[in-house]
Amino acid sequence: MNRLFLSALLALSFYTTANGDEKIFVVERESESLAVIEKGLPRGHIEHVHNMNHGVIKFDGNDGYLISRDGYIVKFDPRKEVILKEYKTSDSAIGFTISKNFIAVANYAKKSVDILDRDLNPLQSFETGSKNVGIKVYKDYIIFSQMDNDKITVLKDKNFNKALPDFEIYKEFKDVGVMPFDAIIKDNNFITGFFQSDYFGVVNLDTMTYTKIKILLDDRKPVLKVPHFGFWSIGGGYVFIPAVGNNKVLVYTPDFKFVENIETEGLPVFTSLSPDEKYLAVTFSGKKFPVIQIIDTKTLKIIKRFEFDGKVLHLRWSKERPSLYVSVNDTNKVAVINTKEWYLSREIFQIKKPSGIFIFTEK
Repeated sequence: MNRLFLSALLALSFYTTANGDEKIFVVERESESLAVIEKGLPRGHIEHVHNMNHGVIKFDGNDGYLISRDGYIVKFDPRKEVILKEYKTSDSAIGFTISKNFIAVANYAKKSVDILDRDLNPLQSFETGSKNVGIKVYKDYIIFSQMDNDKITVLKDKNFNKALPDFEIYKEFKDVGVMPFDAIIKDNNFITGFFQSDYFGVVNLDTMTYTKIKILLDDRKPVLKVPHFGFWSIGGGYVFIPAVGNNKVLVYTPDFKFVENIETEGLPVFTSLSPDEKYLAVTFSGKKFPVIQIIDTKTLKIIKRFEFDGKVLHLRWSKERPSLYVSVNDTNKVAVINTKEWYLSREIFQIKKPSGIFIFTEK
């Protein structure tokens, strides 16, 4: 009995006895569907969820929501795996955020930010005349960037903690940088990146002040284009940033003091921190698309390398067990790495052109 088959049997045995089982939803990039994996096996598919080329899924409690590239918000039940409702906010949208009593969608084509209730009934729409990106929630605020207007907008909820929100424009920061794109919330800071500025911007949401921070390579050259903050990792006492156009992962302190650069095998695209913050998984573009490297966040050294038979488009660490799930797009499978002993433990097939991996645990 070969090792891979034996490890698969042991994994299945573990899945049948583990508590707090995770259910995995995988974006099937080209077929307008989601694959469902449960107990380590492909369970089925949720179909007709629109253009999944940039599909993103988020969970809040036992509610599941996804946004399609062609502007649909879809609410679904992740336990029963059924679509409950959908609403089209625009012909193009890639960003949304969930709060306890609303959904906020940043639209591209419609050039607005739309507020919906949790059942996808429209409540408000704020016309901006711009593609809108990087939408986040902090306390009673919605914060987003206007890509075409080089502006950051803050909305404030006048009905905070009431049944339904009522937002108004609270503050706008102008000339923040050229073509803002993605953003993250870290503590009370809204951090946004730009396509054409050699810095990123930080809004302190408690004082409502704005500052610009340059990120430099170790040769003190500025790093251009740091738009995708979803590809950053913050934890373990460091900020890990994939360097655009360089074979490096940049390492900074949480207040962005330079620590060092980690030389990588290829051009890094995505950094993903393990739940215990001990390891960082790095994916690549170009010739190194099929490769991932694992970095020890204490020593800042590369400790493992895995290469697959197709492009790696996404990965996700399990919070329940020592597993790293890897979507291998070209060969229609999700690979599972044992993160305790660092070997390929299983391969889950019958997944059609997988990309984003999202994990649901019933509340």
